[in-house]
Amino acid sequence: MAPHRKRANPEPPEELLDLKRSAPDDSAAGATGVAVAVQHVFSEMPVARGVKSLFSLNQHGGVDCPGCAWPDPDDERSRLGEYCENGAKAIAEEATSKRLTPAFFAEHDVASLAELNDYEIGKKGRIAQPMVLEKGANHYTPISWEQAFERIAGHLKACASPHEALFYTSGRTSNEAAFLYQLFVRAFGTNNLPDCSNMCHESSGVALGESLGIGKGSVKLEDFYEAEAIVILGQNPGTNHPRMLSALQKAKENGAVILSVNPLIEAGLVAFKNPQQVRGAIGLKARLTDLYLQVRINGDLPLLQALSKLLLEAGAIDPDFIASKTHGFDAWKAHLEAASLDDLIADSGVPREDVMAAFELLRGRKRIIACWAMGLTQQRNAVATIQEVVNLLLAKGSIGKPGAGTCPVRGHSNVQGDRTMGIFEKPPAALLDALEREFKFSPPREHGLDVVDGIRAMHDGRIRVFFAMGGNFLSATPDTHYTAEALERCALTVHVSTKLNRSHLVTGEEAMILPCLARTDEDLNSAGERQFVTTENSMGVVQASKGNLRPVSDELLSEPAIVCRLAEATLGAAPVPWTELADDYDQIRNLIERTIPGFENYNARVRERGGFYLPNSARIGDFPTASTGKANFTVSVAEPLDLEGHDFIMMTLRSHDQFNTTIYGLDDRYRGVRNERRVVFLNEDECAERGWKEGDLVDLINRSGGRERVARLFIVVPYNIPRGCAATYFPEANVLVPIDRVARKSNTPTSKFVPMNVVPHRH
Repeated sequence: MAPHRKRANPEPPEELLDLKRSAPDDSAAGATGVAVAVQHVFSEMPVARGVKSLFSLNQHGGVDCPGCAWPDPDDERSRLGEYCENGAKAIAEEATSKRLTPAFFAEHDVASLAELNDYEIGKKGRIAQPMVLEKGANHYTPISWEQAFERIAGHLKACASPHEALFYTSGRTSNEAAFLYQLFVRAFGTNNLPDCSNMCHESSGVALGESLGIGKGSVKLEDFYEAEAIVILGQNPGTNHPRMLSALQKAKENGAVILSVNPLIEAGLVAFKNPQQVRGAIGLKARLTDLYLQVRINGDLPLLQALSKLLLEAGAIDPDFIASKTHGFDAWKAHLEAASLDDLIADSGVPREDVMAAFELLRGRKRIIACWAMGLTQQRNAVATIQEVVNLLLAKGSIGKPGAGTCPVRGHSNVQGDRTMGIFEKPPAALLDALEREFKFSPPREHGLDVVDGIRAMHDGRIRVFFAMGGNFLSATPDTHYTAEALERCALTVHVSTKLNRSHLVTGEEAMILPCLARTDEDLNSAGERQFVTTENSMGVVQASKGNLRPVSDELLSEPAIVCRLAEATLGAAPVPWTELADDYDQIRNLIERTIPGFENYNARVRERGGFYLPNSARIGDFPTASTGKANFTVSVAEPLDLEGHDFIMMTLRSHDQFNTTIYGLDDRYRGVRNERRVVFLNEDECAERGWKEGDLVDLINRSGGRERVARLFIVVPYNIPRGCAATYFPEANVLVPIDRVARKSNTPTSKFVPMNVVPHRH
């Protein structure tokens, strides 16, 4: 009989540190950002290694930042540093010299590691060799690569159907690895290919695909410099995409006005101290936002409709563009004419005078860019809200021309590229046809499982094997305890990773960690030649990324090599020459060229300075929608709030010391929070009315769907946030996000709209 395994805690521990509070900052970056970046890098590695990594980051021929997907300039790049504070933190995390050897795992069992907070877990270091957690065991032990692939292949072959396996992908995976991964999974016989897009910009892809015929944004970086107006909705670039601030500063200098829409006043939207300019380095601010609309959570749709109604009434639209390029305008116009402006403004939560000021700002301008992120995409009506953004742009004729268009800002460096490579549970027929022609097998045609449906399938016992190509699945997903139960019902869970995270500690009956090369690591083939991979940024540029640091261990494999060796162990060498592909990435790119549109002369073009742009129909004013062949106006109804008997709407967000689920530190200095993450931001007036004061200890409760979900031991922080709204950090608050509350059409968890009650902490 196998020994009993102690259950690991799926949540960060309920422990408080020592909260330090100060007034929120009114600007981002500056000398402080530089100092923090340097401190992070050189605390993780020797100076020479740190300097080498930073000076190659986002440079031509260098390393593409493993952080966000904001594009690099097409022309000259700063030799001083073409990266931001959080990019430096990302490099510090992955290029660290700290190593986790078998001795570490022998000393620490899984349950005790799970009692650490996520910051402590992540700071342990790089995993140096493959590890296995045997059935019933409490400690990971070493396993050889050959044994690991044989063991995983055995589990896959034991599945009664290929659909009993689930293959997840994070946004860090390269184009080459992603292409091989989807090829292997489809050759295995399933489309169970959920990815992190399912949890972030899936709503954008669905909305844009229906409205414009392409699920990507339509602008280039240079369009920001030609824009007359930039509208930023549900996004915090100062923390999540800091290099965007330089583009906004340049846009302002060229005459653009900036309208920001967000429930919180975020420092990076207010002003920017550019550390690469003398005035910024000495603390002088460049004002960014001209008008800040502090919308209530999920008030964006009625706000957009109010603005469009005002523009229609003023005749401030482009009738020629509407007549020649669009469909459905009359129905949309009639819907808005019948709507009550007073009701729309009230539902938005924005004061009427501010709505009128925003209307005047947009009224006479035609070159408008709209940017958005998770503040829009993780709502129940996310698809409708994004389509309302598109409606406004279409009415103004602000798509398909320089200085105008859509800009969903992706949060991970190759999440868009992974989807381009075919990581999708609902693959288009054209991709499957191309794979069948090229590789002479019949790929499955039925749709697979996305993240939410995949979790449900694991929970129901319909999935035997869960395989994750990167990421921290448990901490990134909703309904933490439900997801933990789902993972524990698998026979095998496998994670391809660089560092330890909580997903390695809540496992199936057996578990493996396969350590891979990081983006900054040298990747040498059998001839000792340095290979490179490619990525696609938020604006459709495909560029090369070549690591230049010695790996921390000789037992690491690249992601392409891991996929190829697993595929050969599972499927054999036919019909794909897996071994050859793992040793020559040019061959992988040749296969991509023959099967994925837009990659003609891939190997030659990606070696050009700066790479190349993929085709983008919306960028040139062509809208090949499936329904009409034109850009579609969409009629959406602004819905009343559904609080299900709760008092607050909660949204999860990142701290400034965080990238997705990776915790770089314990400070959120722009919001004035230091040395603590278990905080809940609540409206200052409501706190006073309810007798709550800063420092009070509370529990947060969600009772959606008849289940009680509790996030215990949080500290009240009175804050400038709309009444009835609350904000907390993830992953600490993910336990409150119900698995069954998702965005319509995209099935994205509604992490930005969680009904919640706040009660005194129960000891």
